[in-house]
Amino acid sequence: MSKKLILVLGLGLTGLAGCTQGINPTDTDRALIGAGTGAVIADLSGHSAIKGAAVGAAAGALCNDVRLCQ
Repeated sequence: MSKKLILVLGLGLTGLAGCTQGINPTDTDRALIGAGTGAVIADLSGHSAIKGAAVGAAAGALCNDVRLCQ
C-alpha cells in the first residue's frame, strides 16, 4: 500500500472512531467499522479492497489499545 493511502486510511479511521464515542463500542464494533472504511478507501483509490479491509479492521480493533479512540 502506498503511504498516501495509509495516511488517508488512518485519518478516516480516527474521524470515524469519534462517531462511536456515545455508544461504547467493543473491539468487534470498531473492527467492523474499520474494515468497511478501509475497504471503501482502498477501492476508491484503486487498491485492493481486501487489503484495505484487513488494515482497517486491525486499526479499528487496536485503536483503543494505543489510546487513539477512547
